[in-house]
Amino acid sequence: MKRGDAVKIILKGILYAGGFVVLSIASPTFPARILPKLIKHIRYKIEKKKRDEERRLYNAFYYLKRRNLINFEYRGKQLYISLTPEGKQRVEKYQIDNLEIRKTSRWDKKWRVLIFDIEDRHKVKREALRGKLKELGLFQLQKSVWACPYDFQREIFILRNFFGLEKREMKIITASDVEDDREMRIFFGVK
Repeated sequence: MKRGDAVKIILKGILYAGGFVVLSIASPTFPARILPKLIKHIRYKIEKKKRDEERRLYNAFYYLKRRNLINFEYRGKQLYISLTPEGKQRVEKYQIDNLEIRKTSRWDKKWRVLIFDIEDRHKVKREALRGKLKELGLFQLQKSVWACPYDFQREIFILRNFFGLEKREMKIITASDVEDDREMRIFFGVK
């Protein structure tokens, strides 16, 4: 496991735990216990035989602290670990990198159409969004109109948040009929 993978595991684990993790520091050896408890909390198990991986996770944990991606807050005998704003941005980036639209085995005969209208002053966002939509495998009907036969609402909400767009700038339409959809059907291999 590379340090980058360990960093992703820790950041995502804290995010999925609601943005923070509480650890007890009653013992003088609490630093040696922080990461195992965090790992247990995010359901990532390390076998005892894999000491190298365990060391990489420890290093990644302290790397995150040094880079100000996670925050420690002591309250009595409890240690609260939370994502900093920079840490939240990093997690969002990882979510975007791993984003994928799930294909269903059977098409429900509905097209999901994404339309967006992003101002010229945000041209960089607009072009980055187009690139990501293409990467996700959507079909481009027009410059700012994209279609897909699979439900992509969750993925589009993640993109909307990541790019800081408002609902009025990006809309999803579910359509049972799109005029002359032959090319789209061929593109997605649906009948």
